[in-house]
Order: sequence, then C-alpha cells, then structure tokens
Amino acid sequence: MFEYAGLGGLIVLALDIWAIVSVLGSNRSTGAKVLWTLLILVLPILGFIIWLLFGPRSARTV
Repeated sequence: MFEYAGLGGLIVLALDIWAIVSVLGSNRSTGAKVLWTLLILVLPILGFIIWLLFGPRSARTV
C-alpha cells in the first residue's frame, strides 16, 4: 500500500480537494458526482489523474 507523508501528501490532499470541489460544482447528475468523488477518494493519485483527463469541470459563468 502507498503511504503519503510530508509535502507530497499535502500536495495530493490539496489536489484531491480541488478536484472534488470542481466535481461538486459541475452540471453533472448527483449520481455522476458521487461516483467521481468516490473515485478520487479511493484512488487519490490515480483518481485525480483520471478526473483531470476525463472528469466534469465546474460550471463557469461568463
């Protein structure tokens, strides 16, 4: 199992929080938001990378 400690762990935590906030602010359905959030929480680094490539973005107003 991976162990995240120190500065690396803090960076992973900050990126995961940013991803989760972005998912929750997106226009996706509640089910999709729950699945993306679980993926990011269960697989912190891999889940973040998958979200970064394929995940929903937060709704932006122009």
